[in-house]
Amino acid sequence: MAAKIRKGDRVMVIAGRDKGKIGEVLKVLPKENRAIVQGVNVVKRHTRPTQDQPGGIVEKEAPIHVSNLAHIDPKDNRPTRVGFKVLDDGRKVRYAKRSGEVIDV
Repeated sequence: MAAKIRKGDRVMVIAGRDKGKIGEVLKVLPKENRAIVQGVNVVKRHTRPTQDQPGGIVEKEAPIHVSNLAHIDPKDNRPTRVGFKVLDDGRKVRYAKRSGEVIDV
């Protein structure tokens, strides 16, 4: 099955403490049905110093479940559902159900 959320997509958080935030997908973890989104679900990690990095408290994004994410419609920047359709040239692409706009380029 083709994934509805992929790296580089603009998504909005629709549930949880970061509800309403918009960010870009940095990484997708398909086996866990989770994604890491820039600036969303930020947690603090206490890291021990290594040869490369000093120790301290580091803020980083934690994975968020894909059911709590919605695509941003390229036309009007509002959340939308995603569908699949096959174009005339035979390519299978994702499209925004809200506006009909093709997401994949």
